[in-house]
Amino acid sequence: MYRLLAVFYLLTIAPVLSHSQDQHLIYAGETYALYPFTLDDKPSIPSPLTTDDGDEFVVCLTKGDNYVIIPVTVENGEPLDYNEGRWYGKGRQLDVDSLDFSTLAATGLHADSELTDTKTITGRLVDAITSIAQPREYSNVGFISHDEDMVSVLLGDNRLVRQLGLTHPDLARPLFHVFNVILTVKRDSKRGNIRAILYNDREIYLTFWGAKGWQESIFEDEILGYWQIEMWREFDEDELALLSRHYSDIPPENRAELVRSLTYIHTGEMVPYYIMRYGFYEGHTEYRADPIAITSIFGLRSAEELENIFKGRLPAAIKNHHVFPSGALDTSAIDR
Repeated sequence: MYRLLAVFYLLTIAPVLSHSQDQHLIYAGETYALYPFTLDDKPSIPSPLTTDDGDEFVVCLTKGDNYVIIPVTVENGEPLDYNEGRWYGKGRQLDVDSLDFSTLAATGLHADSELTDTKTITGRLVDAITSIAQPREYSNVGFISHDEDMVSVLLGDNRLVRQLGLTHPDLARPLFHVFNVILTVKRDSKRGNIRAILYNDREIYLTFWGAKGWQESIFEDEILGYWQIEMWREFDEDELALLSRHYSDIPPENRAELVRSLTYIHTGEMVPYYIMRYGFYEGHTEYRADPIAITSIFGLRSAEELENIFKGRLPAAIKNHHVFPSGALDTSAIDR
């Protein structure tokens, strides 16, 4: 069940905004019409594509096997506030909590010492955030598991992302691209017509749906959650063979679980904002967008590169909870 407050909004009375049909993209001398215009053939552009002007685009595949090009620029846009009936703005997608995490704002990664010394985030005590983030508090499933706390989760995932050779903005960006696709297609009669996003030569399948209300944030911020989002892709034969080769000692059902962990995410739109702003992917709950899974699904690292990084410890790196200080933080799967 989606974690929701008892706040309801009828989409039938939400404003319907028009989408310009004369927008176009010029790339390598070719002119392409943008969504909702459809193409029979796959356009000869990278996906994702960032232009010299900083505009970002992805190519999507429709349920009718046509192609569309959708602008997905990550930016601070019009307010997105379900409480105020604002359903179409991008909100503050570039904001980072620089007051609490100056190193995160400057480098895209936390300083471990800065995290371990953190007592408040956005003015709210970390202990209070930990309390309301656990299951059956602000939400039924929770934002972290019972054995995790806010600092342990931030610290554990920061170490994971550092070991991946990436930054939190690197991992927030593809999730924002997905959400910006949703913001675009939800406006018109083609809503739900997108079945996949082409991303770094992968087909990433997408389903999304709303609920009867929305989720409040555990931080003192404007971030709200309404959408359920599923993203997944299929491993190719070489990727499956690699995992079989390196994890031949674990039962087949555990290898299947590992494959699913590397190829499937169920989350909501709160998470990319949380990642960009705080480096927070949620703890080990069903709404977690695991850094390794994001990396694998969106092609930021290949399966071979991930195995070279974790050297036989991929299952532990994905599955182990970030437990600290009530228990020792398990860094065996993430430290060299």
